[in-house]
Amino acid sequence: MLYKSAQDYRKAAHKQVLLFGMSGLGKTYLANMMRGSGWFHYSVDYRIGTRYMGEYIADNFKREAMKVPLLRELLMTDSVYIASNITFENLAPLSTYLGKPGDPAKGGLALGEYQRRQAQHAKAEVAAMLDTTRFIDRAQDIYGYPHFICDTSGSICEVVNGDDPDDPVLCEIADHLLLVWIQGSDQHRDELCRRFDRAPKPMFYRPAFLMQVWHEFLAQEGCGPDEVDPDAFLRFGYARLLDSRQPRYASMARWGITVTAEDVAHVTSPADFDALIETALDQRASDPNFAA
Repeated sequence: MLYKSAQDYRKAAHKQVLLFGMSGLGKTYLANMMRGSGWFHYSVDYRIGTRYMGEYIADNFKREAMKVPLLRELLMTDSVYIASNITFENLAPLSTYLGKPGDPAKGGLALGEYQRRQAQHAKAEVAAMLDTTRFIDRAQDIYGYPHFICDTSGSICEVVNGDDPDDPVLCEIADHLLLVWIQGSDQHRDELCRRFDRAPKPMFYRPAFLMQVWHEFLAQEGCGPDEVDPDAFLRFGYARLLDSRQPRYASMARWGITVTAEDVAHVTSPADFDALIETALDQRASDPNFAA
């Protein structure tokens, strides 16, 4: 690991940390806090939505605008400009583009188109993760930030394999950042499911897992692909997706350290954040399972 102990971390002139785990457990909360204290905040979702999928998103907006005669005329004469306004706090253009599979009359996408967009996201996420090293250098060289925090997508575990010691993405990021898993409890999982049930949002699935859940839903509902209620499908798959990600996060955690969402909830200052990391590093150093 980049830091072998709390002392290594404390003495480091350049602290470089990567947060991963389920969405909603505090990654962006911590990153925003540290951004206000001399840390460069690199958001993987923001990078995906601007650098790698920005054109797809804007083209989708234009495709819809072309269906409106007035907007079509303005677009064809370059009289209007259409673009997404993604921010760290508002990633709606990206999630809207990912969409939901199912009945077009209910806002759903045909399964083939949905899979195509999922594949675009997977490629973009890998590229955005591999950009992290370059942004560490940029943050220090151009902007003079001494420290760096990477706020990853909740789906990072879908595009890496923590059990593969030669995984290209993990090897790259582990060489340059301390990987920190924010581990949620069963209570956190249940609360996330309740929130999602109230407002389902597009998610990223591993291809094989997507098809598994898709066929389970069709069998349960006794409907055809074009009859699927998009929100009902997302609700059906969400808890299953969270459960499938847990062992994948756990395998990634062997590349770094683990903190709990309960502990994150008590972090209210940069000093608290440093103390959280230092405690977890010392716990890892004293764990015989990681002695090697």
